[in-house]
Amino acid sequence: MARRRLGTRPGSGDDRARRTLGLLVLACLTLITLDARAGSSSPLNPARSAIGSVMGPVEDATATATRPFHDLSGFVHSNKSLRGNIATLTAENSRLRGEVATEPIDRQRLAELEGLTKTASDTGYSIVAARVIAMGPEQSFSRTVTIDAGTSSGVRKDMTVLNNDGLVGRVVEATRSTATVLLIVDTSSVVGGRLSTNLEIGFLRGRGTVGDSGRLDLDLVDNSVIPSKNDVVVTWGSKDGVPYVAGIPIGTVDSVVSSPRNSSRIAVIKPYADFTALDVVGVVVPKGTHGDRKVITAGGGQ
Repeated sequence: MARRRLGTRPGSGDDRARRTLGLLVLACLTLITLDARAGSSSPLNPARSAIGSVMGPVEDATATATRPFHDLSGFVHSNKSLRGNIATLTAENSRLRGEVATEPIDRQRLAELEGLTKTASDTGYSIVAARVIAMGPEQSFSRTVTIDAGTSSGVRKDMTVLNNDGLVGRVVEATRSTATVLLIVDTSSVVGGRLSTNLEIGFLRGRGTVGDSGRLDLDLVDNSVIPSKNDVVVTWGSKDGVPYVAGIPIGTVDSVVSSPRNSSRIAVIKPYADFTALDVVGVVVPKGTHGDRKVITAGGGQ
């Protein structure tokens, strides 16, 4: 018996699919041709408008919903840049506030340096400028301060220390970078002084107090001399200017106290220097001194 040959029967599913696809392609080509030839009067315009009216809002909603995700990377970058700008501005503001806060101090120090320059010009002395960085403790029973200039700047023991107001003291100890200054108000301090009106000489001794009550006692060599109130007292100097050079203002006569027991008179001297507000001071050094610090001379340079 002959076996029936396998094959695709007419009207099967595959034939129908191919025919449907062919019809759809033909319909599309027909519509494209009609649309192209008709131009603005194309019969597809109503359908196109209808589809646009439906899909337009959908596209807008989609764009609105996805916009935050598109903008996220830009926001992160901008936020980081803004934080950097804020940090920079904050640092700049802090620096400017610091400059404003220290401006009065800077002006005062500049004025004191100018005063030292004038002193060097008036006296002819060479001066090394320094700053007071510490004050000796009261427990030591001495009135001393520490300055930030030492042997590397030409500062040595028994050198005169002054500021633009007048005599401050003398160096009693020096290291490479610092020095200790004994103030003239210390009880162990003795300074040779001279009255400016009559050139009478004597010795000044400190009372150990500072501030408004800080005073010196001037014991004149000639007990018969009566100093005048407000008379100026200056240093009369030591041999080779050690420990005090001559002609440095010390203070003025505040009062005169008689001592019947010793048959003498003591002039109470109010010092020019304010020992509770010492900042910039100058150390008188020999001419031609060289070191880490610029030496102020009569010509304003080294």
